[in-house]
Amino acid sequence: MEASSAKHDVFQAIADPTRRRLLKLLSQQEMPVKDISDQFPISRTAVSKHLRVLADAGLVKERKVGRETRYKLEPEPLYELKDWLQYFEIFWENKLSALKRFVESDEPNNRNLSGPAGEIKSEE
Repeated sequence: MEASSAKHDVFQAIADPTRRRLLKLLSQQEMPVKDISDQFPISRTAVSKHLRVLADAGLVKERKVGRETRYKLEPEPLYELKDWLQYFEIFWENKLSALKRFVESDEPNNRNLSGPAGEIKSEE
């Protein structure tokens, strides 16, 4: 995943709820830092630090317009993240489907629930 080579990893960047709110806000439109900070109960300096983490991860772009710094969402790293997570979605979907078939099996002799630590075993 290309974004992992960024100064801040995308996973680390989106781990913080404030930064996730910032991304959601910036998904609507490009905004100056003053307007962004008006939406949060934290200082403008704190908002700027959060925006820096997002920018270092490639999730937002900044541009100067006169004396104002404007920020906008850069969705590409999120698409890469989605693609990476999709692998695990398929993995777990297959595992859960197999578990469902096992649990709904009409043959009680095929189930032995006495495995270690709740592990489900199938007798052969």
